[in-house]
Amino acid sequence: MNLQAHPDDLTASLGPLGRRFAGLALGAGILGLGVAVAVAALTPGSYRRFMLAYVVAFAFVLSLALGGMFFVFIQHVTRSGWSVVVRRLAEALMINVVLVALMFIPIAVAVVQGHGSLYSWTQRDIPNQESQGAGPPSQAGSAAVNPHPSVGHAERAFSSAKQAYLSAPAFIGRWIVYLGLWSLIAWFFRRHSVRQDTEGDYRHTQRMEAVAGPVGVVFGITVTFAAFDLVMSLAPHWFSTIFGVYFFAGSVVASLALMILMLVRLQGHGLLKQVNVEHQHDLGKLLFCFVFFWGYIAFSQYMLIWYGNMPDERVWLVARGASTAAGVANGWSTILLILLFGHFLLPFAGLLSRHAKRRRALLTGWAVWLLLMQWLDLLWLVMPSMGPKLHLGVIEIGLGVGLGGLFMAGVWRSLGQCRLLPVHDPRLQESLAFENI
Repeated sequence: MNLQAHPDDLTASLGPLGRRFAGLALGAGILGLGVAVAVAALTPGSYRRFMLAYVVAFAFVLSLALGGMFFVFIQHVTRSGWSVVVRRLAEALMINVVLVALMFIPIAVAVVQGHGSLYSWTQRDIPNQESQGAGPPSQAGSAAVNPHPSVGHAERAFSSAKQAYLSAPAFIGRWIVYLGLWSLIAWFFRRHSVRQDTEGDYRHTQRMEAVAGPVGVVFGITVTFAAFDLVMSLAPHWFSTIFGVYFFAGSVVASLALMILMLVRLQGHGLLKQVNVEHQHDLGKLLFCFVFFWGYIAFSQYMLIWYGNMPDERVWLVARGASTAAGVANGWSTILLILLFGHFLLPFAGLLSRHAKRRRALLTGWAVWLLLMQWLDLLWLVMPSMGPKLHLGVIEIGLGVGLGGLFMAGVWRSLGQCRLLPVHDPRLQESLAFENI
């Protein structure tokens, strides 16, 4: 490959194209939010469904930002050369964790209100909603029957065992720490990466490499506890020590898929021509790797629950379509099967060959599919808190498009504020010359 790339190619930026992309994404986001809010307002008793769907959408955009952050710091930990030409895409995802922090405000408000419409532990005298499929507290009614008495026992024990941890002040305080640390990490890497463009000082890379290792420890701890708080605490009687890793694996799959789609979009407009089939191949290999890793973690979690056969644990899978007391599948069983094949078996087979990773059309198709599977996976984790009926409609889709559109508007705007290539990165020439063995 010719290493003497034209200077204009190396210093290219999005310019007006970035503003156009951001405007389109912002329009889609506003439209999606407007439709979701309008439908919820016109549907009596839909507040709990709306807030749970908002958690799904929030978790989805958060997973994209955190996956980008992981990609950035892991490249510095390993002092990787191949990824330099695509790193700005991950940095654009990462830095918008600040925007995601603002999206957390509605969840914080719902928790502070303390009526249990989102998290049952904010109002401790209500029955277990996940087991009986209750709606908002005002609609649940006192005549509802809990089909899983053991879960009711766990709920009663919860008030003394987990009260200090699952309380509104503790929850909000922890999220301030999570979002503050993630924003600080994103700011640090973004600042040094961009400053190196203008100053050409290798010490910026040295600082990022020195900090990347400790950042990985902080990242692992905060992502794990954030997954516990945001999603797992919707069913406070249930717990899984591997749940944080499960969320992390899905986050990396989604962020890699989005990076591939962003790359294809930019190259369609004549940008990032330095990213060739060799870099695409490595992005495909990483995507395949984390598809497999997600499948491994998902199976491990399921196997331990199935093998242990503990009532307080298996009810979580029962509510999500694994089975019912009568052995008949519920409304979420279809989603469970789609995830088994669509999030693991089919993409595992589809991305296995070298050919699939080096063909842009195939890799793009799998990237779109896996982004959809990540959203569907989060829907499967969160929405069964409403009960066995499958909830997938305008509210869920509208909020997904809404928050996703706002997030992408921020991503394109961030990408337009810097060069698409880190022109003074000491490993840029190594990246331009990269070839797979």
